[in-house]
Order: sequence, then C-alpha cells, then structure tokens
Amino acid sequence: MIAIGHGTLSLIYNVHYESNYFIMSLLTTEQAVALAPDDASVKAARGLARPGKWASLGQNGHALWGECKGSALYQVCADPSEPAFKCTCPSRKFPCKHALGLLLLTASQPEMAITSEPPDWMNEWLAKRAQSAKRKAARANADTDLDPGQHAKRAAAKDKRTTERQRKIEGGLEELERWLRDLVRQGLAHAQQQPARYWDDMAARLVDAQAPGLARWLRNLASIPASGEGWAERLLAQLGSLYLLLEAYRRLAALPEPLQADIRSRIGWSWQEGDLPAEAWVRDRWLMLGQRGYEEEQLRVRRTWLWGRESGRLALVLDFAYQSQPMPPIAAPGTWLEAELGFFPSHYPQRALLRNPVTVEEQGMPQALTGNAALLEAYAEALAQQPWLGILPAVLAEVTPVRGEAGVGWLRDQAANRLPITAGFNEGWRLLALSGGAPLTVFGEWNGQQFWPLSAWTDGRFAAF
Repeated sequence: MIAIGHGTLSLIYNVHYESNYFIMSLLTTEQAVALAPDDASVKAARGLARPGKWASLGQNGHALWGECKGSALYQVCADPSEPAFKCTCPSRKFPCKHALGLLLLTASQPEMAITSEPPDWMNEWLAKRAQSAKRKAARANADTDLDPGQHAKRAAAKDKRTTERQRKIEGGLEELERWLRDLVRQGLAHAQQQPARYWDDMAARLVDAQAPGLARWLRNLASIPASGEGWAERLLAQLGSLYLLLEAYRRLAALPEPLQADIRSRIGWSWQEGDLPAEAWVRDRWLMLGQRGYEEEQLRVRRTWLWGRESGRLALVLDFAYQSQPMPPIAAPGTWLEAELGFFPSHYPQRALLRNPVTVEEQGMPQALTGNAALLEAYAEALAQQPWLGILPAVLAEVTPVRGEAGVGWLRDQAANRLPITAGFNEGWRLLALSGGAPLTVFGEWNGQQFWPLSAWTDGRFAAF
C-alpha cells in the first residue's frame, strides 16, 4: 500500500501483481461517482462501464486510457491522482461520461486495464502534463531561491494588499450598516415586499468590498420573507446576528484572537494550509461520519464530517468545485482514515484541512447525546463561545423517526420530545426503514431550527444517507 500526497488530499494505491498484468485500483466506485458534475453524467457513465463499450483499455501504473465506442471512437485519458482527464468527445462537462465510465469500469474490474505501453495520443497528454508540473515546480523553486531583499519586497507587497482589502471591507461594512438601519426603520413588512434585486444589489456591493462571506449571508436572507409562518422572527434574528458581527468588527483588536479569526472568517477571509501553526494539526484515526453536497451560486460544495477516535473531536472538511469541475476524491462515509487534520483558528473549532489520509481498520463511534434537550443545551453552549456558529454536528442516542405530513418529520426521544427534521432531507424512507419503528442512534447537523440526518447506527451497523 502506497500513499501518494497531493495538496490536502492523498489517494491510497492498492497494488498487486498477476501473471501478465499489473493492477492499480486508484478509485473506488463511490470516489469515481463523487467526481461527476451531475447525476445525468453518472447514469450515462454506468452504461459505459462495460468492457464491450471499449475498443482498448490500458494503464502504465500512473494513468489510465481507453478508446470508447460511441458515435465516434473517443480517446479517453485519466490521471485519478490529480484528478485530471481528457477526452476527444465534444462534451463540455468535466469529467465527461466517457472519463467517468473508464473510472467506474476499472474500479469494478481492474483486471481489464492491462499494463502496456501508452499509445501516442496518451503519451502526448502525459508529456504536456509533465511539462506543466515542471513549470510549476520551477516557480516554487524560484520562490525559495529569493534573497532576503526580494522576500522583504514580497512581504511588503502582501502587507499592502492586506491593508487595501481591510480598507475596502471597512467601507463595505459602513454601507451595510446604513442599509440595515434603513431596512429596520422602514419595517420588516417593507422588506417582504421587495424583489430579489433588493438583496442582490447590496450583496454585490459587499463582493466589491471583498467581503464575500457577508454577501452570501445577505443572499440567504432574501428567501426568509417568503418562508412562511414565523418569517419575521427568523429574519429579525438573522439581522440581529449580522449587526452583532458589524459591532464586533469595530472592536476587533480588543477581542481574543480565536474570536477575531471567527469574525474574519464570517466576513470572508480564507485560510490556507501554510497559515495553520503546527499545534493546529491533530493526528488521529478518523471515522468518516457523513457527507452532504449542495450548490451555492456557481460553486458545488461538499461537507464531510469526521470523528477522531482518540481526540474525540468532530471536524468539518469542505471541498469546492466550480460549475462542472470534478470534486476531489475522498473516502466514503463509514471509512476509517489515519490522517492529520489542521483545524482553522476559531473560538469553537470545527473546520479543518485533511492531510495524508490512509485507510485503516478501526472500530468505535462518537459519544452520543441523550435526549433532544441535551442537543439544545450543547447548541446554547456552542453559541456562547461562537455567536455566528451556523451548524452544530451532533450524535443523538435512542431517537425514533416519526412520519410527518410529507415523510419523516421528527426525531422523537425517550422523553417524547420531538426534534424537527429539515424539509430538504430526501432520504426519509431509508431512515424509517432502518429504524423499523425502533429507536436508533443518528448523526447529523443542527442549525438551531431543524436537524439534517447524515448517518445512523442500529444493531451495530452503520448506514449513511
């Protein structure tokens, strides 16, 4: 078993030999599916994941290739370690159905990709990729070869950019405060009558002010006035939280550093691996608890929750893909990984970067909260530490799913307290079937109003939704 690192992600290569071929199973079926730009591509790719659809297949221990039979003979290249793909078909999706079909076929039947010399068209693609990697390495080496004076100039330029961004953000926050005061003075009923442009225009000005986190927050507020009964209370709570953030930013220097980091993150500052100190990294055996994907503007977002066997910590790993670009491959829920997680600075750390994961055999499950009241207490404690915490991950013990008007509507604990399940959860039938009317242990996300189940345990069995 060889672990090959790439950025914050590593793929596990299981290697073995048989007679006249060399098998390298790079991706599981689940990981291949996770790369798909949409469900339609997965469906089409499954139809191509059969040997009869391919005129040739091969690999050289680093990449895969094949010629897929269609309206033409399409030449398909794939390097799952990046991941990277190329196909001669006219599709604008990335990866296309042919590249996905190649990955699905080799995941289920790795012996079909016999080790051989790549064809000329594959060698050409590999050569271009090698040249690109060489140029990237040269740029990295050039950075390390800078003399002290050049380093000082770069540091000064970075400080100048940071100062300029802070100036823009401060101007954007002043404009946002005026906008909020006008909204409250006119009344929430006035806000309910406004078109989406009312919210989008202010959000666009925040983007110009380099505060993308606030812009996303404002766009999300636009849907509240049309969300039904209780919308005014929900909108007022969000506006109050937003105004609290503006006041906190004014007093940023007087606040503890972890809370400063929370405020900056909510506004839109991002963290890179190099920004994290050594003590932020935690090595452990992590259980993949659950995943959830959704779209946010032109981005596809994947949320993955992990639990550390020894540390007992819950961590959130976020992956992003622009439009039809593939998501980076990651292990499926229920998998155990030995890895390092680097936690972002926060008064209530959750988000982390995953580094050098290796699949391992392990057992265990997180400690569960007993009763829905315990969840509310835990959420209140978390908000006391981080007032802008959007989601609390939680494991609930001995809860029974209860049907509502449109499928599963509640989780009922042993004291008959009911916890509402979000209307967006579309796997209610699976949760009901898993329960069979009996209590079970459920992991999911609580946003203060609704619970989104992501996985469950019953009779020692783990199931992800």
